[in-house]
Parts: sequence; C-alpha cells; structure tokens
Amino acid sequence: MFNFFRKSRPAASGTKPDLSVIGTDMHSHLLPGIDDGSPDWKTSLELIRGMRELGYKKLITTPHIMWDMYRNERDDILRKADTLQTVAQKEFSDIEIKAAAEYFMDDHFSSLLDGKEPLLTLTGNMVLVEFSLAHRPMSLKDILFDMQLKGYQPVIAHPERYVYLENAKDFYDDLRDIGCLFQLNLLSLSGYYGRSSAELANYLIKKEYYDFVGTDLHNFRHLQALQDGLYNAGLRKLLDGGKLRNAELVD
Repeated sequence: MFNFFRKSRPAASGTKPDLSVIGTDMHSHLLPGIDDGSPDWKTSLELIRGMRELGYKKLITTPHIMWDMYRNERDDILRKADTLQTVAQKEFSDIEIKAAAEYFMDDHFSSLLDGKEPLLTLTGNMVLVEFSLAHRPMSLKDILFDMQLKGYQPVIAHPERYVYLENAKDFYDDLRDIGCLFQLNLLSLSGYYGRSSAELANYLIKKEYYDFVGTDLHNFRHLQALQDGLYNAGLRKLLDGGKLRNAELVD
C-alpha cells in the first residue's frame, strides 16, 4: 500500500480545505490501461484510496477519447467502469464510480455528433471536452455550436491550460457568452502546470467563470501534488464562493 498521506507536508498558509464539500470529482483517468492514466487495476485502487482520503465520495472518471491516440469506444468504457466499481466496492463500500469521457474536439468527435450514438455525459446533457493545448483550433466555435444543436452542454476541461490565450483572454468571454461551462484542474492552482496556467486559473477565478473543479488525476505524482496544494488561497476562494456545481453531478 502506498502511504501518500503520511508523508511530511509543507507548512500550511491557512486551514486545509475539506474536499468532501466538493463531494464529486468529475475529471480523472482511473480506468486501467486505456489512456495515459492508470496502467493497471492495482494502481486504480490505490488512486481511489487516495481520493477517498481527500474526501471524495463519487468519482466520475473521464478517459480520453482522442482518435489519433486513444481510440476508446463508449461501450468499452462503460464495461470497464462497471468492473472498476465492482472491484472498488470490495474495499471501499462508500465510493461510487461512474464513467463519462474527456472528448477531444477533432474530426472523430464531429462524426460522433453526426451519428446516433449518444455521448458519455457527466450528468444529464453535460459533456466534458478539450481542444489543443498548443494552438487555438479554427473550427472550435462551430463544433461547440453543433454540440448545442444536438442538445449537449459543453463543459470546457481545464481552460487555464490553454496558455496561448494569455494575450487573448477575450476568447474566454466568448466561450462563456455562447454558453460553455468551465472546469478547473485543481493542480493548476499550485503551479503544477507552470506559472502561466496558475495565473490564468486565478484570473478565471476572479472572473467567477469556473463552474466545476476536477483533479484530472492520472497517477501517484498527481495525487501527492493534490495533497500538497490543498492550502492554496485560490481553492479556498472557490470553495467559499458557493458557486461550484459539482454537487449537481448526480444521476
């Protein structure tokens, strides 16, 4: 067993938030062997153990569907999630596991929208989506509009990680104006992805643009960084603001 929560911790700059007030994590990569997240069942269980110790009771795991790299299909994801729930329940009777997906908005995603197969949702019609971390896609707004025409609510994963928007912050306003919801990666607040992502995260917090927070948990390194970053002032502001909607993610 990995004792991540018995290691020495950095000096606290304030009271550590209790993540049980969030309750549901809605972005993680816990299904074993299907993307760049957990490689096997043992790792998945240890990551779930760590999330439980952080206070989470429900985990909506969101494997990548990115056709150039991770050709995951809806039914395969659901079957693997059912197995993980069964295996996890033997050790953690109070943990609920559900599967959605993190859809990369590429040509394959457009073909899914054109087809009849329903997308995997966080709850209701909410779909977690991402786009290129390297450059702004030209057709992004068209794809988002098509999603909405098909009855889906776009939830933009980790908008603070699109650091090329540092000098084009009005694009965030545009995304909000067309009805997109935003999800913060908690690790962004601690500078885990770099200074620019941290600064953009705090900018979006001040704008009150975040609707959800997620861990985007992939591995033990992320788990340790989450623990160490719990004292962040930005996280405290989000939790105290009372506008996070993670509690709505129930079926």
